[in-house]
Amino acid sequence: MFYLVGLGLADAKDITVKGLEIVKRAHKVYLEAYTSVLTVGKEALEEFYGREVTLADRESVEQLADELLADAKEHDVVLLVVGDPFGATTHTDLVLRAQNAGLEVGVVHNASIMNAVGCCGLQLYNYGETVSIVFWNDNWKPESFYDKICANYQRGMHTLCLLDIKMKEQSVENMMRGRKVYEPPRFMSTQVAAEQLIAIFQRRTARRAPGASNDSDEEDASDKNLPIDITDETLAVGLTRVGSDTQRMAAGTLQDIADTDLGEPLHSLVIVGHMHCLERDMLRRYAIKQADFDERTKHVKE
Repeated sequence: MFYLVGLGLADAKDITVKGLEIVKRAHKVYLEAYTSVLTVGKEALEEFYGREVTLADRESVEQLADELLADAKEHDVVLLVVGDPFGATTHTDLVLRAQNAGLEVGVVHNASIMNAVGCCGLQLYNYGETVSIVFWNDNWKPESFYDKICANYQRGMHTLCLLDIKMKEQSVENMMRGRKVYEPPRFMSTQVAAEQLIAIFQRRTARRAPGASNDSDEEDASDKNLPIDITDETLAVGLTRVGSDTQRMAAGTLQDIADTDLGEPLHSLVIVGHMHCLERDMLRRYAIKQADFDERTKHVKE
């Protein structure tokens, strides 16, 4: 049988009792190690579970899935997933492949950032579409995530932004040369995410300036119609290491978030929509500049 077992958000002890029982009796246990990470390493899991755990990177999960599932025809095989098993498309694909192969599939759910984000005080039913913010590089600076945040904002909804993680990535040069040399892991911070959102706002604002472009150019004309709802003064919340003993939150403008170092990963960012007074009162506890926060939220009715 093939099992997907959620690990929760922080450390080895976040696994459920049901999940731990399955892990202890399984033939093989793999740890999916590229869509998210815990605050502890594989060794801590092995010590707590009392058994060996094999790291499964993107290549082994996506390219060697058939081999992994073949073993599950004869034995119980477990794939441990940080957060909840259905927090990434890869895991849904594995379930479909397992079922198509005639395998029984067991799923043990757990907490993920998708529901734990409620700790900042913004109610879960007031969130719109979840958005992923990716790292920019010199040649690739997408803006589609900004448009999705604006769509939520226009409807008064909050937006949970999942920040990019780079695990076992190769440089373009190493990929072209076929060298199995990997870059160090990188985890996007709330500072970088806020900076990218502000940069998009500034870029689009500049395009709208008189004389900035030729209106006869169709591409430039369409650029001027792109939304610019999210600014450096938009309220946001930075969250880091949610579920751990070092969990931290900070609320303020996007510029405040860009100026605030929240420490070690993993980070998440929330763009604030319309607030209920209880949401405001809860969020106020994490205000970076309390007087400024009070001024910006004084319109929220009791």
